[in-house]
Amino acid sequence: MKVIRWVLGQIILILDFLTSPKAVVREAEEQRAIDDVTASMSMYQFKTCPFCVKVRRELKRHALHIELRDAKNDAELKAELVREGGRHKVPCLRIEKPDNSVQWLYESNDIIAYLKNQFNLA
Repeated sequence: MKVIRWVLGQIILILDFLTSPKAVVREAEEQRAIDDVTASMSMYQFKTCPFCVKVRRELKRHALHIELRDAKNDAELKAELVREGGRHKVPCLRIEKPDNSVQWLYESNDIIAYLKNQFNLA
């Protein structure tokens, strides 16, 4: 089973590479404003998770620079995800709010919808 997962993971990564979306280009000031907001976000993910790939493609498409955290190969990040987010499930977007609270958002579709709403993206 491990071999099958590895092979499928490699296929996912190859297809993602071959069909990678082109990033939107914005005015420098507009991009800087978006980068200021995304600096308070991070996404816990696995490299070969198809749902994580889906979110990463949207991040690239919309030029959203969000820190990616490998919750599979980094034991500290995995523990942080479980301890603070409540479960070991990816993708998970960690959002630090202006009032210092933290929101943990799971599910690829919910993450994408949140980001599109937050930044008024099409």
